[in-house]
Amino acid sequence: MASIGVPGLIIILVLALIIFGPSKLPQLGRAVGDTLREFKTSTKDVMEDVTEDLKIEEVAEVEKIKKV
Repeated sequence: MASIGVPGLIIILVLALIIFGPSKLPQLGRAVGDTLREFKTSTKDVMEDVTEDLKIEEVAEVEKIKKV
């Protein structure tokens, strides 16, 4: 995956300023931040669920081996 870099970010910010105007940029930034925060939280929750499921499966497998 290619990196945007500082010049790319500057171009994106200038385009956003032209398209949305200075009054809408704080609202846009807040919305993007909230979206990223929610995505990060959801991803963390999914990873915790998967990890918990794997631990349960490992315990069940160990118990099965002990019975044999």
